[in-house]
Amino acid sequence: MRSRHERSPVHRRPRHGHRGRTAAGGGRVCFAAALAAAGAEAPLTPPAGTAVAELAELERVIALGGPRLEVRVEHTVPGAPGLPVYSVALGAKEADAAVGFFGGVHGLERIGSQVVIAHLHSLVMRLRWDAALQGLLETTRLVFMPIVNPGGMLRHTRANPAGVDLMRNAPVDAPDGVPFLVGGQRISSGLPWYRGRPGAPMEPESAALCSVVRRELEGRAFSLALDCHSGFGMRDRVWFPYAHRRSPIAHLAQLHALHEIFAHSNSHHNYVFEPQSRQYLTHGDLWDHLYLHACAGGAGVFLPLTLEMGSWLWVKKNPRQLFSRHGIFNPLIAHRQQRVLRGHLPLLDFTARAAASWRSWLPEGAARDQHHSAAMRRWYGSAP
Repeated sequence: MRSRHERSPVHRRPRHGHRGRTAAGGGRVCFAAALAAAGAEAPLTPPAGTAVAELAELERVIALGGPRLEVRVEHTVPGAPGLPVYSVALGAKEADAAVGFFGGVHGLERIGSQVVIAHLHSLVMRLRWDAALQGLLETTRLVFMPIVNPGGMLRHTRANPAGVDLMRNAPVDAPDGVPFLVGGQRISSGLPWYRGRPGAPMEPESAALCSVVRRELEGRAFSLALDCHSGFGMRDRVWFPYAHRRSPIAHLAQLHALHEIFAHSNSHHNYVFEPQSRQYLTHGDLWDHLYLHACAGGAGVFLPLTLEMGSWLWVKKNPRQLFSRHGIFNPLIAHRQQRVLRGHLPLLDFTARAAASWRSWLPEGAARDQHHSAAMRRWYGSAP
């Protein structure tokens, strides 16, 4: 069944701001609140000596992990004192299966980084005593990139310091119309959702993320990526490609099987699994770009997922958050933040277990055909 359209938690029918049509047809998505929160992507100048709290927490967890963790600096954002973009890995380097956890692609969406760091911290503390986790790491590689855009976090902007929205920065163009501005624009870096100059190389943060995915995930027999975001809707959603077109991806059957085992194992979950194109289309999606690259390589199964935490519910419970850039995208009340961190860890843990056991559930032959047909009915409203 198609999900009902979700409106802004404050105004039922906003009078201002662009509204893009959803891929499901008929319904409309209001982006006025997000546009207002992003402002004109003008940075807020941080006080002298201000650090990124999430970066400090990540470095604390890295220190706790010590030699158990493989840590690399994938990029350093220019400026004082310089902001490293870390990747952290653990588990067998030559494993057939791998999972990548990503966060902080948008500098305003700090809760995504916090969820990924919380999961890494949990694993580090369990490594000392959890024999099951130790066994999983013998067959599965886990990779973390919790803060892809530390420069945006420091400047309190969605974009990176160059004014580019990293999730609109890949060389992928939607063949059909996209929502004005929201779907990606090349008008000005002073406006949100700026894609960068035509023909320019990807931004260094985008390139660093792609490098980690190609080094650690692509080419394995099975791999998953989970990229944690916030800011859309009243429900938590797990999106999969495509974002740039409405047609289904080649591994639709495998995604349906993954959704099925998650639903069977978590009967009371509150996630909406769907292709992003059911909500809106965009240019420049990094995960579309990486998925297409992996498919062109022809080896293994790569399933990129995006956790889109529904921040409008936080605004509904605390309307004052609407007047804060961070309040649109993050829970500002401590107990609500803790609940969010606790609530999503089972999903992250599930992805690692699913990857480790991929041979047990990945459909083949007739089962794959059945899952494909079921997925077409569920998400695309038609038989194959």
